[in-house]
Amino acid sequence: MKKTLRASATTKPAAKAKGKTALKRGYPDLHDHLKTLDKAGLLVTVKRKINKDTEMHPLVRWQFRGGIEEKDRKAFLFTNVTDSKKRKFDIPVVVGVLAANREIYRLGMNCDLDKINQTWIDAMANPIPPNVVTDAPCQEIVIEGKELDKPGKGLDAIPVPISTPGWDNAPYTTLSQYITKDPDSGVQNMGIYRGQVKAQRRLGMNPSLELRPGIFVHWEKMKARGNKKLPAAVILGCPPCVAFTSAQKLPETMDELHVAGGLVGCPINVVKAKTVDLLVPAEAEIVIEGYINTEFLEPEAPFGESHGHVNLQEFNAYMDVTCITRRKNAILTSIISQVTPSESSLIKRVAMEPLFYDHLRNKLGVHGVKKVSMHEPLTNLRKVLVLVMDRKTPPTEVWRALYGAAAFLRAGGKYVIAVNEDIDPDNADALLWAMSYRANPALDLQILNHRDQGHGPRSARNGGQDASVLIDATLKEDFPPISLPKREFMENAKKIWEELGLPKLKPQSPWFGYSLGEWSPEFDRAAELAVQSDYFKTGELIAKRRRKDVKMNTEVRTLKDPSKKH
Repeated sequence: MKKTLRASATTKPAAKAKGKTALKRGYPDLHDHLKTLDKAGLLVTVKRKINKDTEMHPLVRWQFRGGIEEKDRKAFLFTNVTDSKKRKFDIPVVVGVLAANREIYRLGMNCDLDKINQTWIDAMANPIPPNVVTDAPCQEIVIEGKELDKPGKGLDAIPVPISTPGWDNAPYTTLSQYITKDPDSGVQNMGIYRGQVKAQRRLGMNPSLELRPGIFVHWEKMKARGNKKLPAAVILGCPPCVAFTSAQKLPETMDELHVAGGLVGCPINVVKAKTVDLLVPAEAEIVIEGYINTEFLEPEAPFGESHGHVNLQEFNAYMDVTCITRRKNAILTSIISQVTPSESSLIKRVAMEPLFYDHLRNKLGVHGVKKVSMHEPLTNLRKVLVLVMDRKTPPTEVWRALYGAAAFLRAGGKYVIAVNEDIDPDNADALLWAMSYRANPALDLQILNHRDQGHGPRSARNGGQDASVLIDATLKEDFPPISLPKREFMENAKKIWEELGLPKLKPQSPWFGYSLGEWSPEFDRAAELAVQSDYFKTGELIAKRRRKDVKMNTEVRTLKDPSKKH
């Protein structure tokens, strides 16, 4: 990946356009990305009719709920989209094209998987201001004013799928990047929020207030000023670098489009919207422009949410649409969200884990942190955090990491668990194993009260508050080895298994035994004799150490060997 270093992380204004600027691009757009996925065998093109309201998301959902491994998940392109009224849409829909699996995400990032952490850290440290153009693909077709009220010209022209058929009360945009501007600083913010299709020219929204998103701050400021309208633009489909950045949790003072430039090492092309004073990605697929009402709120939802439950109806803001622009060959991007794992959770996870790691390692200076893992299945990432710590990390630093991780997000880290490198943080069974044998709740557990309850079903008994549980499940002393055959024996047995044509194995850590410090050369020698079938020799040695001055179950390690001089 190309990188351009900058001395300062301060957000700079976009470069001003001079006349009609030529459109040059140093990064792939969505169409380029689809070609890359297709070439890699990661794109499924569905040409048969698919009902966007009843069939599309359930079909793609099966690869997340059908026991299919992450590496085998694919992106889907639907080219023949209809609805239950048998309407046909001229805009194809893609699902899973950003983060159905890590390889798809990696291709979109254009870097190796093990470089993703550092790529994000570099991009945030070295943002690049966008380049303003005057002629943009996203404005090849412009529909505005009363034209939006005509059938097939407003929001009804966009094939937005229903995400959770049977529960959702309307189609909702899912990868919808809302762009608004801070009225004080003039800095734009871009974040992903759902958008309920309510009418030809009205789009609902839910800014998830517990996360204090930029758009909510902007809305509050405009309301406080007595301004009844907040200018906004909603992006539906865009270059991967822009989509990834919009899912990242950045400071409100940092423009996501600048960070997107940092990701690819060159400016992102932007263009001034037609009816609002905002800059939008020039290579966007579809742009919805309008004003968010700051005077009135109206009911929004039910909608299946990422915390794994249906979000019940709430009063939320809505946007009056003034203009819709699009490319001639526009493609709508939708993502699978709701119950995790999902495309939504993976894109957030891969983006947010580097933030935690950077915070602990570089901001707090806890160098014993080797990895931060956000538990994905069912828990929606923020609830369970796992810190992988170097075995030599002092207990004080382990606890500093635990407290630091819990405090990083306003509503993150309900359970924060520290483990050592031999524990796979993605294996819940391994986590419970470490918690069971390496943590004493009386000594290794702390509860932090007065935490925000965060994104999820709200309980009246909580009073709007929750708590965090911090657990040090690292090794505090040497332990006996893991009671599985050593690696060499398991690897040999695996070869035999495969020779016999038995079902394909999916090794789960731990799949071989290893030492945890408490093991002696004497034990090693006895084990070597055993695998050589010379275990009678060990029996002879054991017989020579008989004693009658000990009680049953007395550990040999606690006693002195009378045959040896001490």
